[in-house]
Parts: sequence; structure tokens; C-alpha cells
Amino acid sequence: MAAGGPGLAAVLVAAFYGYLLGSLPFAVLFGLLRRKNLLKEGSGNPGAVNAFRVLGVVPGLMVLFLDVTKGFLAVALGEVKAGVPGALAAGAAAVWGHAFSPFLGFRGGKGIATAIGAGLAVSPQIVFLAVLAFLGFYLIFRHVYRAVFFASLALPLLVLLFTGEVVLAVFTLFAVFPVAIRHVKDLSR
Repeated sequence: MAAGGPGLAAVLVAAFYGYLLGSLPFAVLFGLLRRKNLLKEGSGNPGAVNAFRVLGVVPGLMVLFLDVTKGFLAVALGEVKAGVPGALAAGAAAVWGHAFSPFLGFRGGKGIATAIGAGLAVSPQIVFLAVLAFLGFYLIFRHVYRAVFFASLALPLLVLLFTGEVVLAVFTLFAVFPVAIRHVKDLSR
């Protein structure tokens, strides 16, 4: 282990915990409480937007809050376990967990809310740049899914250009990549 920094094992443990936290399928759990299967109703997506559609405003808001919170908490837990490297690894891993949950057979939501939570915990600048990128691409395409996809791809570069911090850009790349993956199939809509 290098002096002054966490070892690789500690960072991997932090990432594992972040992944597990991110993989908690709150939308599906709220659906079960209302005797609804979000994997089969609405869009079939186990995320906050489908929770709004199928379950209503209050459960949808609760799912949104919890999905953002699990991204935020993953960063905090990662920092406790392995400092800043652990925080970054756990935050990115939480988004992967949300998008590819082992509790749902590696299905999951789009990852946006969890990525926002992780981004807010790491640096609110990331979320601000994400919103700007989304709005810019939305003005170009007039299509939400395309705007999210292209904003996800552009965000790491924007973070690097505007912050000059390579570590933040790498974190952003790993945190938004599952968001882009989960939006590929929606590009033709």
C-alpha cells in the first residue's frame, strides 16, 4: 500500500459496497407495495419515471429521492472506506448497480437519478454541466432520449474542459457510461 493513500483492495471494497447500494431497486419495491410490477407495467423500466407513470406522483417522488440519495450515500460510504478514490469508485459503481441490478437479473433503471446523486456528492459542477449538456442536445435533437445519450457521452469531456481535473473527468466517464448504455435502444424512438 502506498503511503498516505488507500490500497487497491480498499477502493475495490468501496466500489462493491457502492454497487450493492446502487442496485437496490426502490421503484420495484414501491411497486410491490402497491401490487404493481414495474418490470411489466408502463415502460417496464424499474426507475423513477416509470414509478411516476404507474404508481403516481407521491411514490414517484419518493423513488426519485431514494435513487438520488443512494448515489449520494455511495460516495459518502466510499469515502469512509477508502478516501477520495473510494468515494469516486463507489459513486460510479452505484450508477452501474442501478442500471444493472443483480436483484433484477442485471436489469435496471436508466441511472440518471443515481448519477445525479453521485455527481452532487462529488462536485455539483458535474451536475450543472450535465444539465447544460442535456439542454444543448435537447435543443439540437428535440428528443429527450437522444439528448440524454449525447449529453452522457459529452459530459466527461466537458468536465475536463471546464474543471481541468482529470480525476473528475474519469469519474464522470465511469458514472455516465451506464446511462449512455441504457439509452442506446431508445435512440430510434
